[in-house]
Amino acid sequence: MENVRLTIDDKPVEACEGEKILWAALDAGIWIPNLCAVRDRSLPFGGCRLCLVEVEGRRTPVASCSEPIAEGMVVHTRSEGIDRLVRTAFELLIAAHPVTCKTCAANKRCGLQEIARRRGLKLRTRRFSSMIPDLPIDEANPYFRIDPNKCVLCGKCVYICNDLRGVGAIDFIYRGIRTSVGTVDRVPIDQTRCDFCLECVRACPVGALALEDKQNR
Repeated sequence: MENVRLTIDDKPVEACEGEKILWAALDAGIWIPNLCAVRDRSLPFGGCRLCLVEVEGRRTPVASCSEPIAEGMVVHTRSEGIDRLVRTAFELLIAAHPVTCKTCAANKRCGLQEIARRRGLKLRTRRFSSMIPDLPIDEANPYFRIDPNKCVLCGKCVYICNDLRGVGAIDFIYRGIRTSVGTVDRVPIDQTRCDFCLECVRACPVGALALEDKQNR
């Protein structure tokens, strides 16, 4: 497979043909915010809408996790328009996320915290009304807890459990604004086919899935 040459934020970049903009940028040391991207996923999820970029010649921004690179492509990861779109997407996530960083298992390694720090955003929003759900926390097993109230619907755990491992213990449930991640019929995780590999916990960017530890409560 041949390499493709493009420019990202005025930096010459070379990557394999067929690579997505996001991974070409990250490999080149150019950070683009993202929560739901998984490099090996054949069909990008594209749910968080945080990785939008501008490509010269395109009328509208594109999701860098799903847009393949092309020879001579010129990409801009920052602009007034992109920053506005990313900020809006981020604030919508924050409006539906309980900000309890000090007691969260993901504190200091949280994807939301990283985006806020790198983009100068706040982990609070006054623009959107709070939409934090009030769903039961699953602490039925000794290995990890599932707090759907913290979930940002990145889909990483669902991809790992269903597509990679073929277990199917957790999935997206319900529809529309009620969509969340959990077990079918919300039965405790220890009543499913879960074999407690903990790969879903390792993939969670925000602490919705966390190792069961009293200090993380």
